[in-house]
Order: sequence, then structure tokens, then C-alpha cells
Amino acid sequence: MKTQGVAEMGMLEGKVALITGGARGQGRAHAVTCAREGADVVIVDITEQLSTVAYKMAVQADVDETVAQVEALGRRALAIEADVRSQSELDDAVAQGIAEFGKIDILIANAGIWTQAPFWKLTEDQWDQMIGVNLTGVWKSAKAVTPHMIERRSGSIVITSSVNGLEPGQNYAHYVSAKHGVIGLMKNIALELARYGIRCNSINPGAILTPMTDHQAAWDMFAGHPGGTEADMIEGGYHYGALKGTTFLDPQAIADTALYLNSDLAANVTGVTIPVDAGHLLIPGVNANPAR
Repeated sequence: MKTQGVAEMGMLEGKVALITGGARGQGRAHAVTCAREGADVVIVDITEQLSTVAYKMAVQADVDETVAQVEALGRRALAIEADVRSQSELDDAVAQGIAEFGKIDILIANAGIWTQAPFWKLTEDQWDQMIGVNLTGVWKSAKAVTPHMIERRSGSIVITSSVNGLEPGQNYAHYVSAKHGVIGLMKNIALELARYGIRCNSINPGAILTPMTDHQAAWDMFAGHPGGTEADMIEGGYHYGALKGTTFLDPQAIADTALYLNSDLAANVTGVTIPVDAGHLLIPGVNANPAR
């Protein structure tokens, strides 16, 4: 029951959240959700195309739109161009965030890419960029915020893994390796930072509808043949989860889980990973295309 004349406090009131890959997709959902719940936001992203990524990556207009949505909620936003593969750029981003807002309470290490090829056909560039962004970039992001959080004896780190951090995936061994790796990294971060009052957890998204998944290569994968369509992908999504009526999930489902993990509701939760996959990991496996 609200008290008349008293504004309802958000779950992250007065906090500052730094979000990597914050320009669009899951990153934008995190930024807007943090702002809605009372946090100011540092949005870190790279607005250039990586050479091994076939789909169109974020551009400045995406960053500007996320900033506008945060500010429309009455919160402050600081957008910083930085590559999560660069420790110096991340260190500078953290320093700028602290200079602007006085502190950083939350890191959402969300930046990630996705590409496909059988493991024996992956190029060194494909492997290096995937591991560099999806695994090493998480380590460097956590490394950048940790001294400040240790000094304050407080902080929450949430890492985006994937259901492919818990199971394999056909033709993306590099992605699977990175996403398995960040779960192990998360557990070690949680262990090593617990003595300082800092928590670390991860989320395992299932099929989420974002620009990273809504493109021709993904359509073909879910269609099972070249020339797939978005409708094929959405139909395939119904077979991906166990819960009735679910296909590709909205990024808000992941942002809501991060909100819980970063809030006081999870004050005693650290070192865990939470699947948000509409029950995908419950489904008994079958070989739909056996080799004979």
C-alpha cells in the first residue's frame, strides 16, 4: 500500500549501473530497466563492425536511442565508446563513470557476439574475436570495476552467459566455449570477492529476440535450410522451449532477472547461474537428423 504523497522507491534507487553492450537488444533492456528502478546508467558499447560478424552490429543511433529512453525516465545516462577487448578503454570508461556519478554499484557484463561454423572450419579470427568479446571481455569488464567496488566494500556483478553455457550447440563451439567459460569465471569472481561484500552471478538466456538473433543466418538455422525466414525462426522458437505459448522471449525477461540479482532481494545470492529459457533445458533430447 502506497502512502499518499510519498513516491514509491525503485529497486535500484540511487544506484549507478555500468552496462557493456548497452546500445540495443538485451543491453538496452538492462539500461531502461535499471533507469526505471531508480539507477543512473553508464552505457558502454562499440559502434563498429567486427570482421567475423555477419549481422549488422550497433551504430551510434542505437546508443542515442538507449540514452534517450533512459533520460525519458528521469535518470542520467553516460554513453562511452569502448571495446571490451581493451582493458585501457574499460578502465577509462569506469573512471569516467565514477567522475560523472561518483560511484559504480552494478556491472552488467552483457556485451557479446554470435557467429557460426563447424569447429574445424572456424578461422583463428572467428575464434579470437568470439573468445575476446564473450569471455575475455567479461574478465576485463569485471577487472575494471573491481578495485572501486573493493574500496567501497559493496557491489553486484551480473554476467550474461547462455543456455549454451550449460549445453553444446551445433556449429558454434567457440560461442559454447566462451559461455561455459564465463560461468566458471563468475563462480571464481564470486568466491574471491565475497569477503569484500561484492556479489557475482550470471544468467543463461535461451532464445531471445534481439538483433543478434534476428537475421538470415539465424533464420536458416531454425528453418533447417538456407533461405529461411523470420517466420521460420519464430516457429522454430515454439519447439525450443517447454512452456506453453513461448517462442523467442523478449529481452525484458533477462533484464527482469538481472534486476532481481542486482537488488536487495538477492542480497544473499552469489555464485549462481539462472537459466531464463522457457524450460528449454528441461526438454529431453532427440536426434532429429540421425547419421546412418
